Amino acid sequence: MSTQELFGVTRGEVDYGDVQGLVRFGYKRMSEASYALVRVKSVAAARSWLRSAPISSAATIDPPPSTAMHVAFTATGLEALGVSASVLAGFSSEFLTGMTEASRSRRLGDVGSNAPPHWEWGSSGSVPHLLVMFFAEPGRLDAFVQRSTGDVWNDAFDTLRRLSTGDLGGLEPFGFADGISQPAIDWPQQRERSDGHIAYSNVVALGEFLLGYRNEYDKYTDRPLIDADAASAGLAAAEDAPEKKDVGRNGTYLVMRQLRQDVRSFWQFISRHAGADPAAADTLAAAMVGRTRAGDPLVPIQDHAIPGIGSQPDQIRRNQFTFDQDPAGVGCPFGAHVRRSNPRNTDYPGRQTGLRRLIAALGFGRNRFRDDLMSSVRFHRILRRGREYGPALSPSDALAPAPPNDPERGLHFICVNANISRQFEFLQNGWMMNTKFSGLTGESDPLLGNREALPGCPVTGDFIMQEDGGVRRRVSGLPQFVTVRGGAYFFLPSLRALRYFAGTQR
Repeated sequence: MSTQELFGVTRGEVDYGDVQGLVRFGYKRMSEASYALVRVKSVAAARSWLRSAPISSAATIDPPPSTAMHVAFTATGLEALGVSASVLAGFSSEFLTGMTEASRSRRLGDVGSNAPPHWEWGSSGSVPHLLVMFFAEPGRLDAFVQRSTGDVWNDAFDTLRRLSTGDLGGLEPFGFADGISQPAIDWPQQRERSDGHIAYSNVVALGEFLLGYRNEYDKYTDRPLIDADAASAGLAAAEDAPEKKDVGRNGTYLVMRQLRQDVRSFWQFISRHAGADPAAADTLAAAMVGRTRAGDPLVPIQDHAIPGIGSQPDQIRRNQFTFDQDPAGVGCPFGAHVRRSNPRNTDYPGRQTGLRRLIAALGFGRNRFRDDLMSSVRFHRILRRGREYGPALSPSDALAPAPPNDPERGLHFICVNANISRQFEFLQNGWMMNTKFSGLTGESDPLLGNREALPGCPVTGDFIMQEDGGVRRRVSGLPQFVTVRGGAYFFLPSLRALRYFAGTQR
């Protein structure tokens, strides 16, 4: 009998009971959340707590639960727990070296005021071992955290920091509708794969978000595969190497960054450049974001359906678009945050028929200037699971001077991806921070850009809007609106791998 048969799972099928629920669910109804960043104090106590912790799976429950808990580890955390060096060696180099490696900081834009030495956590001496995430319906969080921790927790961990969250009713701190566009995961693995995609789809291969499954390249992402022994008996066999046990299967990498948002600076800058006209301010802010404050796109909605867009009317309306009908960037500027974070392009941008694809493959045909300046988006999607923090501040109230002890506002950015380098880091470096994105020059992401000068590009604080008639409007001197306050790379293991880690001996 095969390993998959022993666990009641045939090869290729997803055992939702083995996947941490954060990957599948956004927990919208659980509007309360907090994150504990801890370090292992006692290995034995930590393993004991992990073996009994009520980690939530991705299996559906009727009625839905009112609380959820998830656990992820840094590389130093797995090492502190006693995971062997041979197992650790199978993880990605990005995960092992961490977010604050010097060349990585430069590529991510973590320089200047974003540099790790300025962080509150995640830099040298403050890297957590574990991230423990608590989610709950209104009024249930405190009791849930208290029940889930206790004497064993106190014996097991030293708490570096507890990060609280807020609930702004579906808005992010700048006041724009958030969480609208997410990739649709191909859980049943029925998406047809080919050597090229000529139409944008929101459906993304399961292996882009869970290790142990085929990704958009129709291959398996590298992960720890080990020889079978008594300790690994509970792990599933690897699909691509059945003789090995798969430590990574049903797990994924989790990126967390605490981002402080200067809401007052954003709206005061917008107001100055809009001549204190509220309508003009809304228009300029929408251009920088790429959507209106209500979440509507700045380009026309498409008539034909886009695979993977959800069934809710608002979600359809807000996501049923690409930028194909806005080749000059008149509707939505090329440098807008939404366009940078998801260009909605394909393997063959602007070439929608098989004949045109053949002509392009042969090196003929007319290409638009920007067609080949951006990598196909399907290889770089991430699944966001972040929460905002701090009190709400409306655009009009943000125009007032800051009072003493003005509370900090921002986002605990969390995303999951199976390949940190090709997904999160590419998006951050190639699209967000890149001053040459889509043929631009002198500007980085209007929200996330750090405005630091780069070799050959002394100005990075511009934002350009193309208007009808070929006239461009340039807004210069953008301040830095978002500052990194902390961050780390984590591994979010499957429940089987979690039990394996909890039982590992030095």
